[in-house]
Amino acid sequence: MSTSLTFTDDDVEVVYRGTEFTLEKDLIEEATGKPYRDVTDHEVLRIVDEDPDFDGEPVRIGDVL
Repeated sequence: MSTSLTFTDDDVEVVYRGTEFTLEKDLIEEATGKPYRDVTDHEVLRIVDEDPDFDGEPVRIGDVL
């Protein structure tokens, strides 16, 4: 089962193993030690899943937005 991430200016909407939840911008910044827009999708996946299955190259949230 894959993980779905939807990025907004303030948070990331996550669907992980059928469960939907939101990761707030502040939580992501605290977990990564980086500004929200500089965090990559791969770093967000690591917050959600200890051993994520990465697809493609990492992309910065700032580039997605």
